[in-house]
Amino acid sequence: MNLEKIAKILKEANQPEYRLEQIKKAVYKDSAISFAEITTFSKELREKIQKETRILSFEAEKILVSKDKDSIKALLKLSDGNYIESVIIFSKEENWTACLSCQVGCPLRCAFCATGQGGYQRNLSAEEITDQILFWKNYLKAKNYKLKAENNIKNIVFMGMGEPFLNWGEVRKSLENLIDPELFGFGSRGISISTSGIPEGIKKLVEEFPQINLAVSLHFADEEKRAKFMPINKKYNLRDLRNALREYFKESRRKVFIEYAMFKNLNDSAYDADSLAAYLKSIKDSYLLHVNLIPANATKNGFQPSDFQRIKKFQNLLLRHGVKATIRKSLGTDIQGACGQLVSKIKN
Repeated sequence: MNLEKIAKILKEANQPEYRLEQIKKAVYKDSAISFAEITTFSKELREKIQKETRILSFEAEKILVSKDKDSIKALLKLSDGNYIESVIIFSKEENWTACLSCQVGCPLRCAFCATGQGGYQRNLSAEEITDQILFWKNYLKAKNYKLKAENNIKNIVFMGMGEPFLNWGEVRKSLENLIDPELFGFGSRGISISTSGIPEGIKKLVEEFPQINLAVSLHFADEEKRAKFMPINKKYNLRDLRNALREYFKESRRKVFIEYAMFKNLNDSAYDADSLAAYLKSIKDSYLLHVNLIPANATKNGFQPSDFQRIKKFQNLLLRHGVKATIRKSLGTDIQGACGQLVSKIKN
């Protein structure tokens, strides 16, 4: 929602200042996504504002619900005709996590990621990022969908389409709005930023938002493999990432999550586990690192997930090396809503 534009409209209409506060409450607290829903002021004023602006900067074109109803994905059409996908996931803690996109597509072009293979169009604005939360809050309210608490979305992860640190200006603005108690009011520790390893971005995050969680998509602890399947490694290699994490830990004593998607016969061998353990232990304060082992999500580019027994063996090897590791369940695969599966158009 564009608060500056709405404030200007209200001023031109000679409305009192508290009108803006009424709109903010209706949208951010009561989950309204249409001015017609806001009945605290006249119908004429609602219609005037509605003619000049909208609460959401996009329209929902299609929504898919997983068979277990624990994941929901929406195809959102932006005002310029581009599309993004956004996802919410219901966790075992009985709350929802929103997975936000920050770019239309992704410029990093990781070989195993459908988003990257689909190409990059542009950055999202802060408004387009936070509007995804407004959309999901309204959707859950309208559907009365597994609501367990007043604020039904508890966590936010920037793990949708795009690399957050390559759109830091707008992502920063969105974070400021998300933690603003007068707007969304989320706690910093309920928000996570996932990166493929942009050192300057990691530095900016810990300097500007030290309580927001950091996750690193690593996937390979071998320079040659990582460079082959993750082109970002050619610019920022594993040494650069290690140095960035060392600096991060100088500023913060907070846990960092290492995301490791496991691909069959590609990065799931005993050698890969030993290499990963050695790399992580070479980072000072490595006890603050926690590895999430994720069965890779199948995409049309031919990569297949490791089987559970192989993942379990991999985990045990890490644990023997003293590396904390858990196996994370992948949700939303049946609606192509899991990590690495998001694209800019839901196929029929």
